[in-house]
Amino acid sequence: MSPLLIVIAAAVVIIVSCIRQVNQYERAIVLTMGKYSKTWEPGWHVLIPIFQRIMKVDIRVKTADIPDQETITKDNIPIHINAVLYFRITNPEKSVLDVEDFFFAVTQLAQTTMRNTVGEVTLNELLSSKKAISERIMEQVEHTSEGWGIDVLSMELKDIVLPESLKRTIAKVAEAEREKQAVIINSEGEVAAAANMAKAAETLASVPGALHLRTLQSINDLSSDQSNTTVWMVPIEALKALEGLGKKG
Repeated sequence: MSPLLIVIAAAVVIIVSCIRQVNQYERAIVLTMGKYSKTWEPGWHVLIPIFQRIMKVDIRVKTADIPDQETITKDNIPIHINAVLYFRITNPEKSVLDVEDFFFAVTQLAQTTMRNTVGEVTLNELLSSKKAISERIMEQVEHTSEGWGIDVLSMELKDIVLPESLKRTIAKVAEAEREKQAVIINSEGEVAAAANMAKAAETLASVPGALHLRTLQSINDLSSDQSNTTVWMVPIEALKALEGLGKKG
């Protein structure tokens, strides 16, 4: 092989070894002699050996699982709570140059903020306004992480684990509330029934012959019953009249 071919082959190898590929979902931070010089967009780029080095940053949406955190609510109730955080890199330069490990930093920030925020609300507020509290935590995390080139997309509180004794107390309160509602509904039904009966009695008393028609209807209902036992209700006035006839006799 001629020396010229050897030189050409060596040049090709060197050039190929200097080529770096940046994928569509990445950005590459270029440091020239230790100083930031540029950010490479997706595609092929030539790196100057020895003088330059690159650090790739994935700009896709990331999911961070915030593990269980033990905290105490404003009304002194100990709970365990966890969450999930969604974020992405919007400024690759800041995420590399301004913070050592952006993923670790943002998850630690989310844990601390979550504990502090939960400690500022009562348990009832936490259970009834979980979405609003999640947004409140997200805004505080985003305010700090924005300086690291991070955009927080969403933060959701997942599980709120209560002490077993408190669970039993809440169950008893819920059962008592259901019984209370049942009593109220039952009493409202009785009031409505009494009002209807009073209205029916008023109608029967005010309309001539209505009481007799109701009596005949009741007799007709009894006659259609297969039972051999019937109960007859006699007005007390009739009993008094029979008693008077007996005395005269």
